[in-house]
Amino acid sequence: MRLINAGYMPYKMADMVKLPKSLGAYFGARDYYGDLRHNVKAVYQFYMGSYDGNPSNLDPLPPQESAKRYLELIGGSGKAVSASQAAYDKGDYRWAAELLNKAVFGDPSNKEAKELMARTYEQMGYMSEASTWRNSYLTGAAELRGGPPAKGVSKAGFIEMLMQTPVERFFEAMAAGLNGPAADGKNFKVNLVLSDTKESYVLWIENAVLHYREGTAEADANAMLALTKTIFIKMMAGTAGVKDTLLSDDLKVSGSRIDLVRFFSLIDKAPGLFPIVTAK
Repeated sequence: MRLINAGYMPYKMADMVKLPKSLGAYFGARDYYGDLRHNVKAVYQFYMGSYDGNPSNLDPLPPQESAKRYLELIGGSGKAVSASQAAYDKGDYRWAAELLNKAVFGDPSNKEAKELMARTYEQMGYMSEASTWRNSYLTGAAELRGGPPAKGVSKAGFIEMLMQTPVERFFEAMAAGLNGPAADGKNFKVNLVLSDTKESYVLWIENAVLHYREGTAEADANAMLALTKTIFIKMMAGTAGVKDTLLSDDLKVSGSRIDLVRFFSLIDKAPGLFPIVTAK
């Protein structure tokens, strides 16, 4: 907070803050999980938000567009790679990574840039005391060489754990997955009843936001879906089959089935396949 009040920006502060010798030499205070530099920036964001006070960071260009323009100024991705190689050979990995990030985002077809960036991330990973940083660097290196994962993490292996999760957490996940642009102007309302646990909820879309509340069914709802919590969890995990839905006596629909389908079709499921170090 002293440095914040003195006007320092988070990335500058991250290199300034050090533990006192009495703590730096203590095993329990080492950066094995989480890095002090990372935590300093997190504390800044907690108190100040994401804006660091520099007006140029209020509305910057998207990374890919910015990278293309940087490469134009540099003279192409080839020159960026050459400068990065020189930095790499000197052990200046932070600068090499910064340059290569521009080269990879601005020219995704440059295999030489990707390979050098992968090697740079490997070196930074091997040098990282924090396991979180090491894993991030090595994951980035693996993606640069082999691409993002072919499939996301399946929830099928977590069914038992999900069964112990309060149903409200699933509604929150549904709200986070609502496709806002597609939901604009839609005003669907659904009564959801969990027949085995005797729970009743109302879910509705208003102003392109999904809301929910626990309570009795509302008469003006587009549809009512009554099912067991087990089937609901399977649906949320993507493991519900025909026997669990169409052929089950434990799932009943009243009202407009079309509106019910439209309601659920507005909720996107995160595929977990997105890249983290290459352009999306």
